[in-house]
Amino acid sequence: MRLLALAAFATTLTVGIACVGSTQGRAAPDQRTAADVFQGLGTWIDIYDTKLYKTPNVTASRIAARGVRTVWIETANDRSATDVVEPAGLGRIVDALHERGIRVVAWYLPGHDRHARDLRRARAMLSFRTSQGGGFDGVALDIESLRHKNVGQRTARMLALLGRMRAEAGTTPIAAITYPPRAFERHLSWWPGFPWAQIAAQVDALVPMLYTGGGFKGYDATYGYVSRSLRLLRAAVGDGIAVHAAGGVANRMSAEELKAFNDALLDDGKISGWSLYDLQTMTPAGWTAMARLSETLG
Repeated sequence: MRLLALAAFATTLTVGIACVGSTQGRAAPDQRTAADVFQGLGTWIDIYDTKLYKTPNVTASRIAARGVRTVWIETANDRSATDVVEPAGLGRIVDALHERGIRVVAWYLPGHDRHARDLRRARAMLSFRTSQGGGFDGVALDIESLRHKNVGQRTARMLALLGRMRAEAGTTPIAAITYPPRAFERHLSWWPGFPWAQIAAQVDALVPMLYTGGGFKGYDATYGYVSRSLRLLRAAVGDGIAVHAAGGVANRMSAEELKAFNDALLDDGKISGWSLYDLQTMTPAGWTAMARLSETLG
């Protein structure tokens, strides 16, 4: 997530790691039921904000007070030194959130350049256990790295990784975090032929990164980018899959831009989840805007 945020506007403790066997061949969970994990108000924690792990109960209480239903926590990216960054601290905050009835979704940013590493780190999300035996309520792949320049090979590796996760996840819901379609219109060389339908067939929810803060000034530009992205997304994948709209970056959005983000989601009328990236950059105005969406969308 942070990679795109920077581009748009410019880790070995083994505590908490357990192995699970492959569940290849198990049927995928019902998409509508599984997608519940990704619904409602969310917030984001990445590997640069692990200081939050030092006070898990304070952090979890702060999040609960905002009415957050799901916390998206990055376990690693392709450049991390380990497969799970600070697993002991991560386990403590997962337990603290679960104690408050808040769901936790793990996410990993693969590089698509070393498939064995990406597969190992994706599997680490599935096998992770806290000291109390808790695991993640869902997992997600952050499909945004453009480092591997061979687009065909990048696409093949991404789909293979996603397919392996689907085969091994069992009943654990899976989401794909993606660029928004409008970004591919504006940057034709980023990922030609992005395989929307093939991705949607492997996941329970899509999470377009609808970042506008700092890059799109004012109401009209923000509304236009977000609303067109959602229209293009629905045209590519249909209405049968849940969509969690992630906006941001939170502290780069003015009051009118926050309103434009809200209005675009409300006018779309089909969004099942909403959030601003990320927890550490959330402003009072950002929380107010998200609360308004929660009041309207449930």
